[in-house]
Amino acid sequence: MAHTCKIVIAEDHTLMRDGLKALLSTDPKLEVVGESRDGHETVGLVLAMEPDLVLLDLSMPRLHGLDAICEIRRRGSRAKILVLTVHKEEEFILEAFKAGADGYILKDASHVELEMAIESVLGGQRYISPAISELVIDGFLEAKKTLKAGSSWETLTTREREILKLIAEGHTSKRISSMLFISVRTVETHRANLMKKLDLHSVAALTAVAAEKGLISR
Repeated sequence: MAHTCKIVIAEDHTLMRDGLKALLSTDPKLEVVGESRDGHETVGLVLAMEPDLVLLDLSMPRLHGLDAICEIRRRGSRAKILVLTVHKEEEFILEAFKAGADGYILKDASHVELEMAIESVLGGQRYISPAISELVIDGFLEAKKTLKAGSSWETLTTREREILKLIAEGHTSKRISSMLFISVRTVETHRANLMKKLDLHSVAALTAVAAEKGLISR
């Protein structure tokens, strides 16, 4: 990072936002050029300020962080996006990267880890907190192990394979229900059946199966 890195902080909690700004200000190579409190404001600020990096929370009002990432990418911004959140669930992690995030770090991370994450994404590498990377890796390994048995795949119905594809593409149950014109409860039932039939226990494992079977690109 030879030049000063311009950063936008997208966080709806004032104390958290102020704390991050104070923390980042201790590094002369980093400069906070903007702050936003909701998703819509974040998109507009990123497009206007053209920062190098966006530190973005997922749970924000008006426009969810995941949707904000999608919109930022759709509008052509090349800013690096580092998600800073409390969400440890695999569904959020996978959706964030599918939407266009470059890194994913938890809010209970140390100052040192935050610095490492920022340096990694600015250097063109993806970053994921060690605290959650093991969960994702375990999910994929679990799927690989299950796929070797093979026979369980043949028991899936056409609808279950359709929903598996949508899950692997990062869609939530609510979105899938809207796309297929079925209830959220029905989607959740199909999801449960998929996990039971394939003997899988995470979204990461389901995604690995979908990739292995050609439902999504690797």
